Amino acid sequence: MLARNAESLYWIGRYVERADDTSRILNVSVHQLLEDASVDPDHASRQLLAVLGIKTDGADSLDVWKLTELVAYAKDNPASIVGSINSARENTRGAREVVSTELWECLNATWNAVPDRQRYARRAGPHAFLSFVEERAAMFAGLADSTMSRDDGWLFMVLGRSVERADMVVRLLLSRVSDRASSPGWMTVLSSAGAQDTYLRTNRGALDAGRVVQFLLRDTLFPRSVFHALRQAEDCLRQLDPGVNARGNEKSEALRLVGRARSELEFLHPSALLDDLPRRLGGLQTTIKDLGEAVSVQYFHTSPWVAWSGAEVSL
Repeated sequence: MLARNAESLYWIGRYVERADDTSRILNVSVHQLLEDASVDPDHASRQLLAVLGIKTDGADSLDVWKLTELVAYAKDNPASIVGSINSARENTRGAREVVSTELWECLNATWNAVPDRQRYARRAGPHAFLSFVEERAAMFAGLADSTMSRDDGWLFMVLGRSVERADMVVRLLLSRVSDRASSPGWMTVLSSAGAQDTYLRTNRGALDAGRVVQFLLRDTLFPRSVFHALRQAEDCLRQLDPGVNARGNEKSEALRLVGRARSELEFLHPSALLDDLPRRLGGLQTTIKDLGEAVSVQYFHTSPWVAWSGAEVSL
């Protein structure tokens, strides 16, 4: 597969997952700001922006409408929902030869519908727009699952989705590490990760920080847990480069990073999970960032840029 197509598929997976996750997080935050008068809109908005890695000028006070403009509608912000949809569509347009027609039509139709949905949301509220994005992301995932061969293209797309998913869940947990063990904010984290119902069924309604962190970090069956995402990314990397498991047991940098992070979560004693949780989550976030860079170096930019010198024309 051409490196440019592999890179496009990887980033399609990341951008669609980013739009989906950001919509879920913003939807929960908007409902909380509109329904709970005791919540400080400016503080809650800045906390969410910090989670998403979106910088803003600290002078103006933020409310739910300004927050939505920054996180959902800002075209020039690649971390916003509209920015992610635009980037996913452009990457799909550039990789048409390796993407199914149904997948392209899904993203293109979503992109074309965004302006009308955005105008309506500015009048009626953001919930309809955010729900639309979640539904289209689910449709994209279903079409990818049913129309793409399980070849290298599929593996790169799933790899991108898994890396982005792990990063977003770690960011969510980092936003709550200072909360009390019984704080209702942990339910907000579960809702933002699309994990509330599954968590409550798994833990029979019991809610505390330890169980939430255990579920979102280490659950082996829930597809949005960090462990599940890392294990899926590791499987993709093994299939993309089967030669790394040669007799010398040498690993590529990307596979080494994801394997170490996955094994640390897998074999960590549950009682030690909350010990120094901010440091543990910060280390995971750094590892995921390094993993993305290692994947880029290994598969997308194998040849360094060459600057010609000494070939000037003599007059």
